Amino acid sequence: MPQLEVDGAALTYDDEGPRSGGGVPLVFIHGWTANRHRWDHQMDHFTQKRRVIRLDLRGHGESEGSGRRTVAELAEDVLAVLDHLGVDRFVVVGHSMGGMIAQTLTLAHPERVERLVLVNSISKMTYSRGRGLLMGVSTLVPFKLFVAANIQRAFAPGYPREKIREHVRASAGTPQEVVMTCYGAMRSFDVLDRLGEIRTPTLLIHGYHDIQLPVSQMLRMAKAYPDAEVRIVDAGHELPLEKPEELTAALDRFLTDRP
Repeated sequence: MPQLEVDGAALTYDDEGPRSGGGVPLVFIHGWTANRHRWDHQMDHFTQKRRVIRLDLRGHGESEGSGRRTVAELAEDVLAVLDHLGVDRFVVVGHSMGGMIAQTLTLAHPERVERLVLVNSISKMTYSRGRGLLMGVSTLVPFKLFVAANIQRAFAPGYPREKIREHVRASAGTPQEVVMTCYGAMRSFDVLDRLGEIRTPTLLIHGYHDIQLPVSQMLRMAKAYPDAEVRIVDAGHELPLEKPEELTAALDRFLTDRP
């Protein structure tokens, strides 16, 4: 797979699909401790008709490099890959932390983002008192337990336990420094007061059973978007894994039904 050297990191990416005739490229950004293969179903579907780009964020998947301390720095990595590929305008789709990156890109470069899709993402990390205490304590336990505790909570009831264990193992393979640095970046992320600036047509699609980033927080930010469509799906936080076909269909509708 191709890689790009960016500020001391080797970023692995995929760039597939026809270069003309299908609209601007789709750019997919995965979430915390995940990798670009979260988007396999969407990649298979959309590369039949348009250019699609996805990457492993630094330190994740097949990319190398230490963690970024802010979401803005992660956004700079994504933009570096797009600039390298000569992509000026695009549709950006981000899951969880990837959605935070997507919002940051849209605020910094509104002229480049044709449409914005946020999958199980929010604009400000907000904790209830009880959950804040739980998250604070979780950082004091051994690293693998910290990752497992967070990943296991990401799926809706009924998702196969063996598949959850596979994702826990994969997430625990992300370097500890990268996991914890990105975790800190998410905790400090806050663009809620700036959402009115985003005039880009936006799709907010969220799992009803998401307890990582509760749907109530997504609905709070939805009210601030000038041009947003909201969809709530019977899934947890890992919508790209739990309901990949439903996510792909929602993306297809959003990209084709609106002028």
